Amino acid sequence: MVLWGPVLGVLLVAVMGYLYLLGLLRQRRPQEPPLDKGSIPWLGHAMSFRKNMFEFLKHMRAKHGDVFTVQLGGQYFTFVMDPLSFGPILKDAQRKLDFVKYAEKLVLKVFGYHSVQGDHRMIHSASTKHLMGDGLEDLNKVMLDSLSLVILGPTGRSPDASCWHEDGLFHFCYNVLFKAGYLSLFGYTKDKEQDLLQAEELFAQFRKFDRLFPRFVYSLLGPREWLEVGRLQRLFHKTLSVKHNLEKDGMSNWISYMLQFLREQGVAPAMQDKFNFMMLWASQGNTGPTSFWALLFLLKHPEAMQAVREEAVQVLGEARLEARQSLNFEISALHRTPVLDSVMEETLRLGAAPTLLRVVHGDHILKMANGQEYLLRNGDIVALFPYLSVHMDPDIHPEPTAFKYDRFLNPNGSRKVDFYKAGKKIHHYTMPWGSGVSVCPGRFMALSEMKLFVLLMVTHFDLELMDPDTPVPPVDPQRWGFGTTQPSHDVRFRYRLRPTV
Repeated sequence: MVLWGPVLGVLLVAVMGYLYLLGLLRQRRPQEPPLDKGSIPWLGHAMSFRKNMFEFLKHMRAKHGDVFTVQLGGQYFTFVMDPLSFGPILKDAQRKLDFVKYAEKLVLKVFGYHSVQGDHRMIHSASTKHLMGDGLEDLNKVMLDSLSLVILGPTGRSPDASCWHEDGLFHFCYNVLFKAGYLSLFGYTKDKEQDLLQAEELFAQFRKFDRLFPRFVYSLLGPREWLEVGRLQRLFHKTLSVKHNLEKDGMSNWISYMLQFLREQGVAPAMQDKFNFMMLWASQGNTGPTSFWALLFLLKHPEAMQAVREEAVQVLGEARLEARQSLNFEISALHRTPVLDSVMEETLRLGAAPTLLRVVHGDHILKMANGQEYLLRNGDIVALFPYLSVHMDPDIHPEPTAFKYDRFLNPNGSRKVDFYKAGKKIHHYTMPWGSGVSVCPGRFMALSEMKLFVLLMVTHFDLELMDPDTPVPPVDPQRWGFGTTQPSHDVRFRYRLRPTV
C-alpha cells in the first residue's frame, strides 16, 4: 500500500502533462488577448481554419474584436487585425518576435532544405544586388526573350500565328510565366526546342506539387499523397541539381551568387539542389496566378483594358510583329506605366492573401494604436492576415471587393500613396509582399515579370473570353494564407497575334 502514493503521484503528473499538451489547462492570463481554444482538444479550431481561413477569421474578429488568440493544432496563434497597430510587430525593436526560425522549419519540411547560418541575409543581399537596378534590367531582357520563346516558339512568329487559340486563362498564364521564369533563372542548353519540352514537363510536375502544397503544409495528406510529394521532391532535386546546371548556359547572376555563397559555406551539392527547388518555388509560385487575375480583371473591365492599351501605345508605339520576329520592346518602358502599375497593385490587393507570422520569444507586451496593451505569451505565434484587415477594409479602400483599375492613381495620373483609416494616414495600405524581415526579396523581379507579360499580351494579342458574361470565379478556399490566391475553376478564353496590317 505504501507504493500507491508515488504511483498515483506519477500518474497524476502524467495526466496533467497530457492535458497541458492538449491545451485543456491553458487559461487566459491578465492582460492577454481573448482566448478561444475551440471545442476539440489539441486541434482546437484547426479544421474550420483550414477549411476556409478567410471566413474563420471574419467570424473570430466579429466575436472577439481586433486581437484574439486561437488554438490551431496544438499551437496558439494571436491574430492582430488592426492595421494601425502593425508597426510594433513589423519593426520589432526589442527583437522578441522571430520570423527566421519559423521559416527555417517550414522550408525544411516543404523543400528538404536545411538552412545554414546567414542564408536569410544572403538571399536579401543577392536580391538587392541582382534583382534591382542594373541587375534587374539585365534579367528583364532575358525574361523578355524567354517570354517570346515560350509564346511564339523558337522560330518566332509563324505564318499561321494570327489564328485563334483557345485555352484556360489560369493554365495559360501559369504555364507561360513558369516556363519563361524557369528558363530565365536556370539557363538554357543549345537545343531550345528540347528546353521548351523539358520546361513543359517540369511545369506539369510543378502543378502536381502546387495542388498538394496547402494540405502538405498542414500535414493533411493521405498515405499515397505523402508518397507522391516525396517523389516530386526528388524529381525537382534531380532536375535542378547543380550537376545538371553545369550543362546549361546563362544561369542568372541571382542564382549563381546564392549558390556560390552556399559552396563557400561548405554546403553539400545535394543540399544546394534542394535550395534550387526552394528558389524555383519562391520565384514562380505566384507570378502566374497573379497574372491570371490581372488579365481576367482587364477582360471583365473594358475601360481598364482600353486605358492600359492606350498607355502602352504612348510609351511603346503601335505594336507590329513581322514574320519570324520575336516579341520585343524597350525595357525602360516598364518605368513609364502608371496605369499598368495601378492595375497590378489593385490586382495584388484583390488577389494576394499571405499570412505574416512571428514566433514570440519571451513574454512580450504589444501596445496597440489605441493605447491598449496585450501580453503575448512565450512560444505563441503572432499572425497578421492583411487581406482581411487591410485589403478588404472599406475605410481604407471604399468598395473593397470591386476592381478599380485607377484606385492607386491620383487625378493627375501620379501614383496614389495616401490612404487613411479612422482619419489617420496608414502606412501599410496594401501588403501583398509581406513586410519587415519577411518582405519578399524578389518582389521587384516578380512585378517586372508580370508587367512584361501583361504588356506583351495586351499589345501584341487580341484577347477574348469565350463567354463574356462568365463571372469572376471564387477563390479556392484552400489557398487562403499562401501568397496569391487561385481560382476555384479556370476560365476559358481565346487569343491570337494581332494582324500585321
